[in-house]
Amino acid sequence: MTAAISVRHLTKDFRVGLRGLKLRAVDDVSLEIPRGQVYGLLGPNGCGKSTTLKIVLGLVSATAGEVSILGCPSATPEARRRTGFLPEAPYFHKFLTGRELVRYCAQLSGVPSADVAAAVEDALGLAAMTDAADRPIGTYSKGMLQRIGFAQAVVHDPELVILDEPTAGVDPVGSAAIGRMIHAMRGKGKTIVLCSHLLGQVEQVCDRVAIMDRGKLVLEGRVDDVLSRRDRHVLTVESMSPAAREAAEATLAAHGAVVTSVTHPRRSLEDLFRELVTGSRDA
Repeated sequence: MTAAISVRHLTKDFRVGLRGLKLRAVDDVSLEIPRGQVYGLLGPNGCGKSTTLKIVLGLVSATAGEVSILGCPSATPEARRRTGFLPEAPYFHKFLTGRELVRYCAQLSGVPSADVAAAVEDALGLAAMTDAADRPIGTYSKGMLQRIGFAQAVVHDPELVILDEPTAGVDPVGSAAIGRMIHAMRGKGKTIVLCSHLLGQVEQVCDRVAIMDRGKLVLEGRVDDVLSRRDRHVLTVESMSPAAREAAEATLAAHGAVVTSVTHPRRSLEDLFRELVTGSRDA
């Protein structure tokens, strides 16, 4: 099965200033995002993750490298029809109601006319916005704006959903609601790419993560694998006496203790992020 997103040797340079000096925003990044998973793309501000997403979506051209979505070149109409996107700071016309916005986006995304009404109601229900759907968007809170943005991103039933900072400025209740939406989409077999600074939420909802720093990919893998400390072990011991507690592992059996499991301790995603990202280490 082809990957949801395939990025090969991606590089992006920007010309800055009057002298046209070259700024390398993305530096030879390669990664594969499997289908049917929640994938977290992390990094400090200015690390190149948003530029990478814009190239994937065909909004910015790459200096070098190749990107494909679901086996199709990323900038093609076929790839765009199969992709939903919620940008970091979406702007919606305030005079529209939530239902009108989602219906408009369904029509733009090519949903057949006979299916638009059902698709709109399904998207509003998934985003928990049915009750507020007939209110003007100008009356929405930040959390409601993000949820209606989520609804417009999924109304055409895309196979791939890209969310850029979906919980930015959202309170914990709204953030939890967006987390539930992400789980619901994964339950339908969709692939979700999540770009976020809320590392605790990323740790809870993502199957795999990638961390970028200064335009480079510094780590990629399954969440459980990258957070496990393979150089350390935790022993869970049953019926351990005070004497056995002071003894070394080799003498535990002599004191009547039973080792019931051996696991690898986990660091938090935030701790790992601080270790890998240059800006955090300098701070």
